[in-house]
Amino acid sequence: MMMMNSNKSESRESTELEEAGGRYHDEGNGLKSNNEIELTRIRLMRSFVETQDPSSKVVDDLTIRRFLRARDLDVEKASSLFLKYLKWRQTFVPNGSISASELPHEIAQNKMFIQGFDKTGRPIAVVLGARHFQTKGGIEEFKRFVVYGLDKLCSRITPGQEKFVFIADLEGWGYSNSDIRAYLGALSILQDFYPERLGKVFIIHAPYIFMTVWKIVYPFIDKNTKKKILFVENKSLKSTLLEEIDESQLPEIYGGQLPLVPTQDS
Repeated sequence: MMMMNSNKSESRESTELEEAGGRYHDEGNGLKSNNEIELTRIRLMRSFVETQDPSSKVVDDLTIRRFLRARDLDVEKASSLFLKYLKWRQTFVPNGSISASELPHEIAQNKMFIQGFDKTGRPIAVVLGARHFQTKGGIEEFKRFVVYGLDKLCSRITPGQEKFVFIADLEGWGYSNSDIRAYLGALSILQDFYPERLGKVFIIHAPYIFMTVWKIVYPFIDKNTKKKILFVENKSLKSTLLEEIDESQLPEIYGGQLPLVPTQDS
């Protein structure tokens, strides 16, 4: 989460928010650009949430905007989600971050990797689904691992970019890897507390038996997230990934040049 600690950061933020998008909506008796509408809604939402939780004063406008976009610019719904996020963050991550030492069982599975950027500058994470098993740490340690990984990804997002990309590799996945509670827990964290951070998910090497689990999880995925999920056929795997990721930024296991780097080492 970015803080507005200086005029310089505020100026950069305003510039990013006011960049022309070339899109227009009807509002009132005339036309207003999306940017004008968003700026107005941001001011309205900020005014409200700051009265409800003073800690929101240090949250930047880009974060406010992501929550608004996740709720189709509905100020009331976005404010409710945002205040829920603040409360969750204060209790779930009281020290501001989660360390690898808190995740011994999840880290030991060596299932998430972060390295490289796609052609638009979005950081990339690779998750190997066949390495996930329920552990002694239970669902709570898994949720902390999810936040640990997402925070790592967010820390790699460069100015001018707000999203990240996932490659979910299900090669070798079987029913022993199936963990509905974990999947739904990760989905809830991503959608509720990291809104508009997900740029795309490439689901690759998905076995037929995975679709049984997918049918259970799919109804819990919101409409915005659904648009960002792409199942990739094995025969077009490399060509599909190369459309959005340069070979120099693609992991070696997919025909690229980068070795997989475990999240804890990234």
